[in-house]
Amino acid sequence: MGFQQGLSGLSAASKTLDVIGNNVSNASTVGFKMAQAQFADVYANSLSGAGGANGVGIGVKVSQISQLFTQGNITSTNNPLDVAINGGGFFRMSSNGAITYSRNGQFNLDKNGYVVNAQGSQLTGYVADSNGVLATGAAIPININTSDISPKQTAVVNAVLNLDSRSLVPGTVTPVAVTPVIAATAFNITDPTTYNNATSITVFDSLGNSHSLQTFYVRVNLGPSVPAATRTATVTAPVSTSEWDVFAAVDGVLIVGPGTGTGGVNSALGAIGKIGLDNTGKVTVATPAFGVSDPRAFSISIPVPPIAVTPISTPTLVKFDLTGSTQYGSAFSVNTLKQDGYTAGKLSKFNTSKDGTIVGSYTNGKTSILGQVVLANFTNPNGLQSLGDNQWIETATSGVALVGPPSTGSLGVLTSNAVEDSNTDLTGELVNMITAQRVYQANAQTIKTQDQVLQTLVNLR
Repeated sequence: MGFQQGLSGLSAASKTLDVIGNNVSNASTVGFKMAQAQFADVYANSLSGAGGANGVGIGVKVSQISQLFTQGNITSTNNPLDVAINGGGFFRMSSNGAITYSRNGQFNLDKNGYVVNAQGSQLTGYVADSNGVLATGAAIPININTSDISPKQTAVVNAVLNLDSRSLVPGTVTPVAVTPVIAATAFNITDPTTYNNATSITVFDSLGNSHSLQTFYVRVNLGPSVPAATRTATVTAPVSTSEWDVFAAVDGVLIVGPGTGTGGVNSALGAIGKIGLDNTGKVTVATPAFGVSDPRAFSISIPVPPIAVTPISTPTLVKFDLTGSTQYGSAFSVNTLKQDGYTAGKLSKFNTSKDGTIVGSYTNGKTSILGQVVLANFTNPNGLQSLGDNQWIETATSGVALVGPPSTGSLGVLTSNAVEDSNTDLTGELVNMITAQRVYQANAQTIKTQDQVLQTLVNLR
């Protein structure tokens, strides 16, 4: 009789409904991968001899429950630790050394700074040292360093200026060619008429304290210096001069250079340096009052703090690099003015880039690499064994995990502040549910029919 076929059909239809129900119930589970019940027919050759050419099948069996690792939709979130995989691969998780794999990228920090999921498993990857250099050896649990970033003392200030070639020596009225002299009026930090132009930039000391560094530019002519006593005299100078004295002040306090005003290293008493320009308007030399200049960098050394020390050649020096500066017949302009120091900073936020690099942003405007997430992929993902909690483990059927940074090999890319939705197709699953229901009813009908046939046989007299 055909009861066995009908019963196996009922079991298969019931299993189908189980799988569909599981898919539907996890339609909102992040990183969930829907499954599909696959079946095979069953034959028994002994029922019709060795050949079985005319054999009738004895029903159906479940051959496997296959998960479909298709891509789910990417949805943005407000959690900077939420990460979605777009493409192949799994997050590699560690729980007391036991390795599992997941597509659920909903992470948070535990009390020790480790990136963990809801079950407490730690996300693994490459860690970075205090300089942001990744150790790309074995993947280990990622720990986010939330300590302050250390300050850096300013070492170099890069300035690209244009000094107006039409500028007159301060204190002169007309560019009458007379005996070459320096600036006709002695420099005074509080008197704007004693200098042509000025700039200001914030620099930092070794403790991260900020200081205002001002530089002043005074047009001077070529030739010997004039003693300080005569500098207040009203004299004229030719405009063809291509030298400028540079003065500096830190936090409003003038830095006094060692120039003697009588042909010393600087043409003006108190200047920190001098710059010379050729007839094409390009900087050709920078002569510093402190330290040794680098002719290739056209730099002047400025003592930033401490300012007042004895001897004056010993303070910490900031290199004021004027490479690229010009002297054209146009208004004074500051084209570039930047420095390489910064104060201490606190970690304000961090995000994960497409290649898995975790970049921290600090309150001082600096960024630093904190680590890198790795992904793992398998030759046969369907060979993974599901543990629940959106996690799988490696098996002999899946093959060995292929671990590497995102966007390499068969591994996908990461999207920060986002999660991967379940790939359950609700519309399709509802249709499949109706089909499974009809299959179940049809198999129940075969059993009912077989029962009627059997009843007929029993009633024969």
